[in-house]
Amino acid sequence: MTVYASRWNRHAGLVLLTMRSETGSLTPDSVFELLSNHRRRMVLYYLRRSGESIGIQQLAARIASVENDVPVDELTSQQRKRVYVSLYQTHLPKMAEMDTIEYDKESGTVRLTERADDIDAYLTTSDRQTYPWRFHYLLLAIAATTVLISSALNVPVFDVVPTSVLVACVLVAVAGSVVGQYWQIQNREEEIPIELTQYER
Repeated sequence: MTVYASRWNRHAGLVLLTMRSETGSLTPDSVFELLSNHRRRMVLYYLRRSGESIGIQQLAARIASVENDVPVDELTSQQRKRVYVSLYQTHLPKMAEMDTIEYDKESGTVRLTERADDIDAYLTTSDRQTYPWRFHYLLLAIAATTVLISSALNVPVFDVVPTSVLVACVLVAVAGSVVGQYWQIQNREEEIPIELTQYER
């Protein structure tokens, strides 16, 4: 069921109607409407790629560059203006109404909201494999348990190594795994859905 929630837009000074489901996520109809226009798809792509706020002028220039197949520094003022006006008057307000971007008219910047992640359910992500951390920790737990039990039972080889040393080795292995996983998360690039990668240049 679709409900319409009114919310105050402090920048435009208007009450907007936001299409969302009862769970607060975007409805299929609103997602397909958003993705039906190539400029809105490009906005999603460049904001995803940037990972932060982008000025509308900069966003318009990048989109105009793709549409006209010329470098940004070779765009004419008319080419830039045509895209800028459509973003400013139509597409960005529409996306803000759907709560997929935060559109700040005062600073002239836009950025993605958390709700933009709802769109991924309707797009195709790559099949790129990531490191299987769950399997890693399972093997680590099995290995640590085996080593400590072997030490407690005085199994040959393990009985000559102090238990404190074995425990220290286990703790180092766990700490190293946690640091490695944290580093991977912090350095992982934002995955761009396949439907949006057509704008790669």
